[in-house]
Amino acid sequence: MAKIVQDLYILTQTGIVIFHRQFDESKKDQLFGGMMSALNSFAEQIATGGLTSFEIGGKRFTILKKGACLFIANSSSKVKEKKVLQELNEIATRFMDLYPEDTIVNWSGDMAVFADFEKKIEDSLEQTVKKLQKSFW
Repeated sequence: MAKIVQDLYILTQTGIVIFHRQFDESKKDQLFGGMMSALNSFAEQIATGGLTSFEIGGKRFTILKKGACLFIANSSSKVKEKKVLQELNEIATRFMDLYPEDTIVNWSGDMAVFADFEKKIEDSLEQTVKKLQKSFW
């Protein structure tokens, strides 16, 4: 089974990327974070809840606000948005469990604080598959 989440970004509410996992390293993570924060702020002015997703060139960007962070994942637009949001919510829950809101609010700017998180989400899709297998077997 292909991975659902291709790229993952975790931003503070001010748009600073505190964690990212990118498969295409040509993107500038902080530039992306600032743009996403600005888009979300603009969307919140227009509609309650702000921006939840958008598509560009066959990729869907799904946005989840949780605690003091924005969690943004991109995936193929062929993958159901509900499935991506479920995976993103699991990732966000793991992150918030490991790094409580006061860790983010009082963050000193050292991204190494969040470096171990990648290890915590490597098996994220596998766990989803295992849950699915258990429901059928």
